[in-house]
Amino acid sequence: MTDAPEITLEQLSGAYAMRAKFYMHMFDVLREEFGPEKTIELMGEATYRLGAEMGQKLKPHGPANIEALTEQFLAGIPCRDHLFAPELRKCDAEGMEIQFHRCPLKDNWEAAGREGEELEMLCRAAGAIDAGMFGAAGFTFKGETWKPGQTGCCRLIVEPGPVAVE
Repeated sequence: MTDAPEITLEQLSGAYAMRAKFYMHMFDVLREEFGPEKTIELMGEATYRLGAEMGQKLKPHGPANIEALTEQFLAGIPCRDHLFAPELRKCDAEGMEIQFHRCPLKDNWEAAGREGEELEMLCRAAGAIDAGMFGAAGFTFKGETWKPGQTGCCRLIVEPGPVAVE
């Protein structure tokens, strides 16, 4: 078995740029066919499913170990300070709140000239990934995506989830 090559920040940024372009083009194609609300619904469902798949690795912490969830989640963000600049505002048994001050998807959409309501719609569609991830891990997700007039990007709010009844 050989060692995996080290990924550079430039390569990772390029991968996020490609993902942002895919979302943007998919958004445009679906909006032309179905209108904006159905587009957000369809893209949101797809990103929610991706998040639910990603959330399986966080499931051992659900439904209530917020501290361990937060630690694993933040540790798993590649180049987190440079690409996302997360600010941990709260982390206790009651819940977790993280404000992202950057997002490589949003940065790329803005660089492509997307702004205002259109940028908000792209963020809503892509942001469903977080609801899928934390929901699949057993937590309650109450986060918010970026809206015009706000600085930064998404705000993640996660609370303990319901205990499964056997």
